[in-house]
Amino acid sequence: MAEKAMAEKARAENPLLARHSEALDLFTERVRAVRSDQWDAPTPCTEWTVHDLVNHVTAEQLWVSPLVVYGAAIEAVGDTFDGDMLGHEPVASWEHAADASRRAFHTHAALDRIVHLSYGDTRASNYCSQMTADLVVHAWDLSRAIGADERLPVELVNFAVREITPYAAELEKSGLFAAPVEAPAGADVQTKLLCLLGRRP
Repeated sequence: MAEKAMAEKARAENPLLARHSEALDLFTERVRAVRSDQWDAPTPCTEWTVHDLVNHVTAEQLWVSPLVVYGAAIEAVGDTFDGDMLGHEPVASWEHAADASRRAFHTHAALDRIVHLSYGDTRASNYCSQMTADLVVHAWDLSRAIGADERLPVELVNFAVREITPYAAELEKSGLFAAPVEAPAGADVQTKLLCLLGRRP
């Protein structure tokens, strides 16, 4: 109970932690909506099923604690989070990973720390911002895949746009994102964000 109260206080005092928690909650809502017959369904992410997508995002959350709390190097973690992280209870596995990520970023002074990422050292606050934007976009991917509501919260969309725009051109080069597509005339902010990342809303 005390931990929950501390987390709520931290979210109230730090907008970044608030957005990260909201993004985790949004993705959690979508994961809980996946029907048992939808785990093998295709997603907007090329060659990824629903299971693959949720597994990817789950593994990303599991990385947070070693990197933020323990200051681990990529090499030290190695292939710990490769492969299937969902097991026989995918929803519970996601929720465990989401809780671990939330706790890690809420650790005292966590956002002021330096984390060792694949592209170099960076502030944990930057890492948290990247993770938040990633959750937002993948929440849309999952929503489309399972036929859920595709509208994303406005504050999270605006956050993701601010976060991603400066390095959007580099994302395609990473091989993890498709080339941007032209947004239709009069497109709203969410549509522009998704088109920027190669999605076709």
